[in-house]
Amino acid sequence: MKRIAVLGIVTAIVLSYAGEMLFAEKASEPAALVQGNNAFALDMYGRLGRQPGNLFLSPYSISTAMAMVYGGAGGETAGQIAKGMHFATGQEQLHPAFAALQAALTAQASKTAKGDEASIQLSVANRLWGDKGQRFLDTYLKLTQQYYGASAQLLDFAGAPEPSREAINRWVQGQTKGKNVDLLPVGTVNSGTRLVLTNAIYFLGNWANQFPKQATKDGVFSTSANRQAKVPMMHQIARFRLGAAEAAQFLELPYKGGRLSMVILLPDSLDGLAKLEQSLSSSKLDAWLGTLQERDVSVFLPRFKIATQLALNETLESLGMTLPFSDGADFSGMDGRKDLFISAVVHKAVVEVDEQGTEAAAATAAVMAWKAVTPPPVEFRADHPFLFLIRDNPTGSILFLGRVIDPRQQETVEGKSRAE
Repeated sequence: MKRIAVLGIVTAIVLSYAGEMLFAEKASEPAALVQGNNAFALDMYGRLGRQPGNLFLSPYSISTAMAMVYGGAGGETAGQIAKGMHFATGQEQLHPAFAALQAALTAQASKTAKGDEASIQLSVANRLWGDKGQRFLDTYLKLTQQYYGASAQLLDFAGAPEPSREAINRWVQGQTKGKNVDLLPVGTVNSGTRLVLTNAIYFLGNWANQFPKQATKDGVFSTSANRQAKVPMMHQIARFRLGAAEAAQFLELPYKGGRLSMVILLPDSLDGLAKLEQSLSSSKLDAWLGTLQERDVSVFLPRFKIATQLALNETLESLGMTLPFSDGADFSGMDGRKDLFISAVVHKAVVEVDEQGTEAAAATAAVMAWKAVTPPPVEFRADHPFLFLIRDNPTGSILFLGRVIDPRQQETVEGKSRAE
């Protein structure tokens, strides 16, 4: 039986108490949205790429989940999210653009699946999980339902946080065909949780030109300019779109149906990746992809599997989103109060590439904790006579006892007080 490639991506935002025609009709808005989302993707990669080792993440899923959070943000909190996420349009345009983009993606995938059964599937799902004791604004629930299809389900976060966490994880597993286990780790949902926003995107596809298994041989992979490793190297000769610019080659490997593809950016020199990453930008990427031309290509590609777990708080804050993670956060558009803030954003992702295609899954959770509202201090003003004592707390013995009638008087002699 032919193995099929799978891509499953999930994003969750946890808040705690304190079609195709649609795309065509609103083409300019989704175009701006895609441009902004791609800019965010490269910003995120630019910061996460400073860490050593392999890396894999889903910026589209993060953008979708953060857009739902943005829908409930106000004031400077909303401004920082918009700037950091590259949401170039206002709330009125952004959410319909996300709906149009999602409809376009799933509509095209549906057409492809009908024409070539089981060769490709692409689905996107969003959901809100609210605490049964928390009241959310109808305007916010309507927005997330209308533009993201995110129906709300009530859970008992306050009384049963662990079963609530497990229920969300089961939904995630179902949406990603079991590829995302434990999206929300133990401890991310507690009695202070009031809302969890989840996004899941699932992709199923095969290479348009699969690599013959018999052609896979052990080959040398240079992990650096002076280090090498032996890895299974896949090989095939076929017509692909290939380009080159700025000391790098670019190869497009399409999946069946041609709508989706993997693009590989390969520096010419063994130690050229850092320089390539430094020059990477949305405009540069567009220019590089513009050099692609179809030709016969002998492709050697390693089989690989990458697993990544990331804590994204500092990364998102470095993009200018500091208020959403602070006590100054304003998510009053969700519940009418400023009592929510993002306490943690974590991302887990895995990808496997072999002769048949790509199998990948990713999950993101942004945990928003109750912003404890500090009441004004209760005043205790000792501005009139008072008693005082010094006691031994373990025994309760009063060792000293006195009173203050006039703080100016420092000495009492034979019943008379004497002031300095």
